[in-house]
Amino acid sequence: MKITENTIECRKQNKDTIINCGNSVEHERRRNGQSDSRMIEKDDINTNKPTIGMLERILSRDNMNNAYQKVKRNKGAGGTDKMEMDELLEHLKTHREEILSSLLNTSYKPSPVKRVEIPKENGETRKLGIPTLVDRVIQQAILQELSPIYEKQFAETSYGFRQNRGCHDALKKCQEYANEGYWYVIDMDLEKFFDTVNQSMLMEILSRTIKDNRVLSLIQKFLNAGIMDNGMFIRSEEGVPQGGPISPLLANIILNELDQKLEEWGYRFVRYADDLMIFTTSKRAAQRQYERVSKFIEGKLKLKINKDKTKVSKLSEVKYLGYTFYRSKGGCRFRVHPKSINKLKDKIRMVTGRSKGMSIDNRKIKLNQIIHGWVQYFKLADMKTIMKTIDEWLRRRIRMITWKSWKKVKTKFVNLKKLGVAREKAWEWANTRKGYWHTANSWILATTLTNARFEKQGYLSFLKYYLEVKV
Repeated sequence: MKITENTIECRKQNKDTIINCGNSVEHERRRNGQSDSRMIEKDDINTNKPTIGMLERILSRDNMNNAYQKVKRNKGAGGTDKMEMDELLEHLKTHREEILSSLLNTSYKPSPVKRVEIPKENGETRKLGIPTLVDRVIQQAILQELSPIYEKQFAETSYGFRQNRGCHDALKKCQEYANEGYWYVIDMDLEKFFDTVNQSMLMEILSRTIKDNRVLSLIQKFLNAGIMDNGMFIRSEEGVPQGGPISPLLANIILNELDQKLEEWGYRFVRYADDLMIFTTSKRAAQRQYERVSKFIEGKLKLKINKDKTKVSKLSEVKYLGYTFYRSKGGCRFRVHPKSINKLKDKIRMVTGRSKGMSIDNRKIKLNQIIHGWVQYFKLADMKTIMKTIDEWLRRRIRMITWKSWKKVKTKFVNLKKLGVAREKAWEWANTRKGYWHTANSWILATTLTNARFEKQGYLSFLKYYLEVKV
């Protein structure tokens, strides 16, 4: 066999790719602008001539490899086939021809999603549907092809699950409307949105843009793949399973119908996924608009409005994306909603539990990650006083788990002496019968396990970090 430069280059190819190089002849074909792979380029259904449709672009070498890399970076649990992430690449390489061929001839059958329930702050649960890793790669490949196409169709004031847009952009738009005098809102709550999407309507909307029937068929199959819940198969004839890469895009596509109608009516609104707020200048106007919007949502889109949670009120009375709003001389400003504070404390309690069995270094890393992420998200809010209060509470918890970790009287006695406590006092406190939480708030630990000491050990401060990043 003649060894060419292409053959050598092929052997050097990154091992983390789904589609391996073929022989040197195929590489020469590729260099001359011909097909990457006959299997991918050829339309077996209609003719023997190579064709490039949407499905071929979805299954192209680069798109599939990018999809695999994205799924790998996102990690996450496996699906109903119990495949683990470290098995995925080898499986894709081994079954590449079989997977691609079945996708192209429309015989591919997605696996049912795995039902996972996560708790919500109101005591209810959110039902997720986790696809298998292979299905996740295919969905991600579809997403990468469709997102740029639909991005051009989406409304300017839609912010959820879109590139270069996020919660802060949505909140700033709310602030802008409020500063223009639109202080009343319709805080719209769609009841079990992902579970109640009308699939027939969704497919009809998709067909207006997607002209490759094979792609439409594949998306329909993902919607109808079913759910495995504790070993029981459940049909999925309505809804969009929450948990797959393509689900947020499908949600945006159907809710874009609402966005377009709101724009046509001249309404001011902000939507982040299924969290929608419509802004008006008076309560009466808000009630009038609510009647019109609710008829469209329930009549045309066949979605359900949760009338108990949907309300017309002043902006200062609603919680949106974890924030709340207030008026000041300078206009509308942000605060952290009390429920967001409670959720933060619950998260910290999980890390600083009395019997968590976590090393000091790991606990410090996790606490710093929580502080960093939480402050970055809520940095739009005015919360200097709140940050100081939470810092004090957190330091007390760190003192508590430190005191708890010393366990024996002798260890407490020795450590207190090392921290500069007089022998008699060290012995007295080493033998105290007061509880851990009570002792953590005592002068003996406040003057020895000081904030400065914690900072020197590498613990972040909520207040200091907030003052650094505050917008």
